[in-house]
Amino acid sequence: MDTSQNTALTRALTELPGRLPARGVIHVVIPHTERFTVVGNHLAQHAGLSTVAVGLAVRIQSLPQGTEIGIKALAARFFEGEKLIAAALRELEAHGYLRRTRTRLPNGRIVTRTVFCNQPTALLRLRVAVQPPAEPQTPPPAQDPAPEPPAPEPAAPQAPALPDVQQEQAPEAPAPPQDHAPFVALVPPPTAPRQPSPPLPQPRELTAELDRAATALLSDLRRHAPQLVLSENDIRQLAPAVAAWLERDTHPDTIRHTLTNDLPQPLRHPAKLLKHRLTVLLPPPLPGADDLAAPARPRIAVTPFQTCDGCERAYRAPTPGHCRDCRNAHGPAQAAAA
Repeated sequence: MDTSQNTALTRALTELPGRLPARGVIHVVIPHTERFTVVGNHLAQHAGLSTVAVGLAVRIQSLPQGTEIGIKALAARFFEGEKLIAAALRELEAHGYLRRTRTRLPNGRIVTRTVFCNQPTALLRLRVAVQPPAEPQTPPPAQDPAPEPPAPEPAAPQAPALPDVQQEQAPEAPAPPQDHAPFVALVPPPTAPRQPSPPLPQPRELTAELDRAATALLSDLRRHAPQLVLSENDIRQLAPAVAAWLERDTHPDTIRHTLTNDLPQPLRHPAKLLKHRLTVLLPPPLPGADDLAAPARPRIAVTPFQTCDGCERAYRAPTPGHCRDCRNAHGPAQAAAA
């Protein structure tokens, strides 16, 4: 079956005046006489609105007064889902085309009132134009014993009031929050005094062997990271810090990985970066064998058992003798015999 062709559109193209473009869209404009809606290019070509929001705005603008345009009502009428329609309504509300307010009816019921404006920027300009200018305040005359009353000024013509719908269509600026936490600057200002940088770590004793190993490790960094090209002066300044790491039994591969891992791009000051890492990431000394040994439990003195010389009962006492009962029984008899 052959594809049907619109011969009327083809004939209309031949009747267009002027030269047709070689590519792109070609408009065949036929004036509307009924059932049409005027849409401005500020909406049809809005750079900040999505295609769904523009299409939904055109559909809303073409609906008659009083038509329900809630999220559920629009989702029941169109193919788009509720989430997509809600996002498009938020876009139109953010750009001033739509305004939703909650109003309480006389019977106490709360309803949402939706107002759509086809030209929000023109409405804002119109509201600014009708506002009367503020009259300048003149200071009162000083020490005037008998001031004459000022002559009555002619009443200024009142600007025509806007319709209620237009006044509600203008987007109102959100009021600043009343209760808000005080602003705390996380970044210090440029004029704040800088804290002195911590000094480079120093070994307890910089021996010739430590200095030679530290110098060789710093000179070899550019083989592993081409950005870490250090001058002789930089190596001389950083060598004691590397010697402090080696003195704490840190393996050279660990030091090399710490200094070359995750370098910033681009790296502008290699010596400053190495100084920071050698100072901040300095490991603690390795603990000794005595530090790793388990702490000895405190010895608890246990009183041994003794056999009473009188009744042969077992009791706890540091030395042999009589139990408490025998001592209490023999105590008065010995006192009487004495």
